Amino acid sequence: AGDAAAGDAAAGDAAAGGAAADSEEGGEESKGQAPVNNGGVCGNYRWEQSLGDVTVFVAVPKGTKAKQLNVQIGKKRLVVGVAGAPSGPLVEGELHAAVKLEDSSWSVEDNAKEDNRLVTLTLTKMNGMEWWNRLLVGDAEIDTQKVEPENSKLSDLDGETRQTVEKMMYDQRQKAAGLPTADEQNKQDMLKRFMEQHPEMDFSKAKIC
Repeated sequence: AGDAAAGDAAAGDAAAGGAAADSEEGGEESKGQAPVNNGGVCGNYRWEQSLGDVTVFVAVPKGTKAKQLNVQIGKKRLVVGVAGAPSGPLVEGELHAAVKLEDSSWSVEDNAKEDNRLVTLTLTKMNGMEWWNRLLVGDAEIDTQKVEPENSKLSDLDGETRQTVEKMMYDQRQKAAGLPTADEQNKQDMLKRFMEQHPEMDFSKAKIC
């Protein structure tokens, strides 16, 4: 287990690998790379996210011990590397948004699949209602409209927060499909009912604002 600025924790799985597909559908302008597990794959690391947390996986050489690692988790900065490595840190930069230091942690364990070791960092978002479109400032961005929230975890939220998240998810799907959001749909429904109640009025030039 790791001994770092933010504590121990969280298990990892596969090492950084693969590539984020850069997809475009229906001729619409791309708003970033397609997410990989709601995150992305960058040079020396890959990252995933839920609405409340970000998990970062960084591969280090086989045999690397926790005490040999330089892991610094700041409120808006992240550094991960092997101490004294001539090439410098594997990950270094300003985080997309602030994280809660007291709830963030890291660990290192063997990764037999890639014959190395894997540093796994769990960062708790300060704003648990925002999808990140990148881990570090300057990284390639992902398209957050294609993020797929874990519906099973919605039940853990209180009623008001759950309604807000569900509406946000619905609006994202509607916008991605070129359809009206919940608020826009409500306005259309209200106008339709009003038109039905007042057939004598001319609505040919009516616009929904």
